[in-house]
Amino acid sequence: MLRQWSVQGEQAPGEPEPEHAGEELWEQEMKRLHSSQEPVRVLPYAMVDKRFIRQLREPEGVKTSCWQQWRRRQETAGRRLGEAAQRLARGCGLWEGALYEIGGLFGTGIQSYFTFLRFLLLLNLLTLLLTTSLVVLPLVWLHPPDPGPALNFTALQCPGDLQSQTGVPKFHNQLWNILTGRAFNNTYLFYGAYRARPESSSAYSVRLAYLLSPLACLLLCFCGVLQRMVKGLPQKLFLGQDYRSPLSAKVFSSWDFCIQGQDAATIKKHEISNEFKVELEEGRHFLLVRQQTRAQRAYRLLTYVRVNVLIGLLVAGAISAIFWATKYSQDNKEESLFLLLQYLPPGVIALVNFLGPLLFVFLVQLENYPPNMEVNLTLIWCVVLKLASLGMFSFSLGQTVLCVGRNRTSCESYGYNACDYQCWENSVGEELYKLSIFNFLLTVAVTFLVSLPRRLLVERFSGRFWAWLDREEFLVPKNVLDIVEGQTVTWMGLFYCPLLPLLNSVFIFLTFYMKKYTLLRNSRASLRRFRASSSTFFFQLVLLLGLLLATVPLGYVVSSIRSSWDCGLFTNYSAPWQVVPELVALRLLPPGQRILHYLGSQAFSFPLLVLLSLVLTVCVSQSQANARAIRGLRKQLVWTNETHRG
Repeated sequence: MLRQWSVQGEQAPGEPEPEHAGEELWEQEMKRLHSSQEPVRVLPYAMVDKRFIRQLREPEGVKTSCWQQWRRRQETAGRRLGEAAQRLARGCGLWEGALYEIGGLFGTGIQSYFTFLRFLLLLNLLTLLLTTSLVVLPLVWLHPPDPGPALNFTALQCPGDLQSQTGVPKFHNQLWNILTGRAFNNTYLFYGAYRARPESSSAYSVRLAYLLSPLACLLLCFCGVLQRMVKGLPQKLFLGQDYRSPLSAKVFSSWDFCIQGQDAATIKKHEISNEFKVELEEGRHFLLVRQQTRAQRAYRLLTYVRVNVLIGLLVAGAISAIFWATKYSQDNKEESLFLLLQYLPPGVIALVNFLGPLLFVFLVQLENYPPNMEVNLTLIWCVVLKLASLGMFSFSLGQTVLCVGRNRTSCESYGYNACDYQCWENSVGEELYKLSIFNFLLTVAVTFLVSLPRRLLVERFSGRFWAWLDREEFLVPKNVLDIVEGQTVTWMGLFYCPLLPLLNSVFIFLTFYMKKYTLLRNSRASLRRFRASSSTFFFQLVLLLGLLLATVPLGYVVSSIRSSWDCGLFTNYSAPWQVVPELVALRLLPPGQRILHYLGSQAFSFPLLVLLSLVLTVCVSQSQANARAIRGLRKQLVWTNETHRG
């Protein structure tokens, strides 16, 4: 029984039974179990003891009310339903077996990359579901009107004949139209195909749904990324950099005694071995940092500044090349090399992102940095280069299409370059579509035209050169940056190309299997091990930066840029956001309108700012209190260990 177990648990061999101490422990345990709300089924006791605990919580003569019984039954049913749903999700989960195999053979760091792919696939599917349910299906149900006659642009005095967006050179074939997106100009893939009647003629506003669905998708993605980012915070952020977990705990508690199959046992052995390698590598780096003198640290700081200045100049030159490539591609569409110019900006971006990291590694290796610092410094600048490339690409498109910093007759009349772009939203959507297509085709080419032949040659021939060449090293940060670039492009195109998440979902699904094939057959694992928590935090941080990079241009376009006069939902609006005041005036009563005007006024902004400041102060104070509590508990743990050793 529970009482006998609690008394005997304190009895040492060869000593008399401590009856008094046992009675006190018994009473304390009974009080804890009586007041605890923990379900009986999860308590670590035998079935006989669980029945006794249930009787203790419901003594004879005390009847529970019908409301309590009903609530208890509902809680039990909800808990069982949730557990069943979790078991079903684990059983039907996408790529569960593949993730288990990868985690066991190559460690949780590489496994976290493939888990990251699955997370991005889920985000894209949710975004697609939201866009389809709010915009596409209602628009199909409401039967959009036919497009009106094209506007007359002859009064603009364009430098030449107006270049129609549908006119293509005679050597263009259907495949090329698919690769450039022109074949889908009149489909729901691009902005120009969405049309709706005036707001007063329908109870459902397709324009408002089209405007708010990208913002809702970005908000949903932000919440998902932030949740996983907080969940993946490295443990050292809370325990401090000096905290080291004992290896003895991993030695004696890592094995899973439920394993029966030989394959599962082999995978588990590899997994434990990889965890020990990560721990030992981090411990070695920690000792090297602590052994540095002040002079060594000062010299390291000077070389660090010098290398960063040189790399910064390289990044500036790279983004300048992207700017001029995009500008040249847009300004010379009538040339005979139009086929090549279509993919000039994506090609330059890919070339910059290929050569940039190689130059970064070369400059860093000249200074003989420690391996850990070398990887971190190169990784930071690779992230900067990736995001800066996309940012400069967006700015160059804005300058060419929207005449940012330019003075043209069409720009003054229509707010955008109407001579070259009758439907500028479609043009921007095509550029993002081509960039997404190019990134995926580049992944396919690298997998089957570089990694696979390299592996076959290394296996076929022997010698110093082939031993030096070896298989390709599977670099987790590089692959993460590539997939984050594709996801950022998808987020940037939510307004111009609403169904781009469908295309990206297909690409991510195929990328998973290509990367798995590359990892298992064509490459070798990286020499540097990554901890799963650190990898997950890094992935989500880069993804969050990409999300912010996509949100800023979208917010600017929605609030300030004139929509195309000849296509789309917002042809009669000075900016897409102007549909919101119109709907407020049409659908809301005067009291509701006054409330919304007050929420958008400065009279409401000041109290809101004060309230947010108070909330932030409370959060910071709570965080500092938690940090002090953690430091106290850590000191208490060290003191307890020293006491036991003494």
